Amino acid sequence: MVEQLKQKLKENGADVEGTLHRFMGNDALFLKFILKFKDDKNYAALKDALDQRNYEEAFKAAHTLKGVSANLGLNPIYDCASAVTELLRGKEASEVDNEKVEQEKKALEEAYKLFIGIIEENA
Repeated sequence: MVEQLKQKLKENGADVEGTLHRFMGNDALFLKFILKFKDDKNYAALKDALDQRNYEEAFKAAHTLKGVSANLGLNPIYDCASAVTELLRGKEASEVDNEKVEQEKKALEEAYKLFIGIIEENA
């Protein structure tokens, strides 16, 4: 089960080896934290904040999601969350490029759904 999950994650751009290194090669710990990712509320918080154009809260959620996904080696999610973070960093609502944020939001949604699907299918 863990090997199949790791393989699917790798095939879709996750840094499984780097993550396992951080977890000192412990597959059980890796699995525990990957499974916990399904319960992380930052993606939902980010979407809600962006829908409400609450860019301060969106920045916080994107920044936290960026950190969580980096720690788990979920690079495609990290890349998108990082892009959203940088588009919102230190900006007033009038300064936000809504078109670019929307593009990154869509890319993030695709990556997030992909990895949640992989985790659910292989856990």
